[in-house]
Amino acid sequence: MKQTRSLFRRFLKGHFLFIFFPPIVLIFFSAFIDFSGFNEEDLNTLNLFYVIVLLFGFIIVAFVVISWIFFLRLRKRLTRLQEVMSFSAYNNSFPKPISVQTDRMDEIDQLGSSFNWMIQQLEDSRKREYEEELLRHRLIANLSHDLRTPLTILRGHVTRLNKESISLEGQNSLTEMNHTITRVGDLMDDLLSYTLLTSGKHPFHPTSTDIGRLVRASVAAWYPVFEEKEIQLDIDLPSEETFYWEADPKWMTRVLDNLFQNILRHAAEGKYANIVVDVEKEQIIIADRGPGMDNSSYERGAGIGLSTSNYMLKKMKLKADFTSNEYGTRVAIGRA
Repeated sequence: MKQTRSLFRRFLKGHFLFIFFPPIVLIFFSAFIDFSGFNEEDLNTLNLFYVIVLLFGFIIVAFVVISWIFFLRLRKRLTRLQEVMSFSAYNNSFPKPISVQTDRMDEIDQLGSSFNWMIQQLEDSRKREYEEELLRHRLIANLSHDLRTPLTILRGHVTRLNKESISLEGQNSLTEMNHTITRVGDLMDDLLSYTLLTSGKHPFHPTSTDIGRLVRASVAAWYPVFEEKEIQLDIDLPSEETFYWEADPKWMTRVLDNLFQNILRHAAEGKYANIVVDVEKEQIIIADRGPGMDNSSYERGAGIGLSTSNYMLKKMKLKADFTSNEYGTRVAIGRA
């Protein structure tokens, strides 16, 4: 951008003007004023003392006044620019362009013009990011929908083959195929759910939630499933004491469902699950004796579900701390 005027150059020009202008004016007027009516002693006293003091006093006062006006205007313009930036930072909003006088275009206006250019670049970047995110969500939703038809057809063929006379090895293969189809369907559901969640399609209604009661209801719903898988449950849920979180009950139930489901999918061989509500620490603790999260089974299937749970917990200002090794996995859910 071409610089047309300089703020500091105008400042120096004004100061030098007031420094040299008074002596020039004095010399100019002295050439036209008749000092014949004054005696030499009066003229010496007047010209050498009072006029010089008055001249320097005027220069000093003018210098101070002009400096004060200059820096006051400079501070006002910089403060206006700082307020625009601070408002955006404090309110987590996108900054708005500031007004720039194009006919002046000094250093401050150039700074404001650069700030406006930066805002325009950020707006364009945010718009492109939004369009890409929208396209990705639409692609995932369409893909999840389109894959359901071939999975349904495959499941139909597996069901038909189960009615035929097949060897034991063939039956085992069909069982594994049916399990894989179910797993793929669950993964697509998790992926679609995560996509809808991150795009704001899932309603979020936080309220004061009785955590003890919510965990008891969730465990009661999952108890028959654990029992069917012969998983021993070690439960510590105080009936008289509880605590409250500002959370969405449906989201919190979804988080617990995901953790319980991971135990069934990836830690069922440990035949153990520990579920605790720690009222004193205000925590929910879920532990198992599975192979741990470094096991390939977790790496293949738990990522999307855990990402969904972590997103929900972060939205509710909660967090999940994972501790995992070859002897099992422990999850502690508490305040962030």
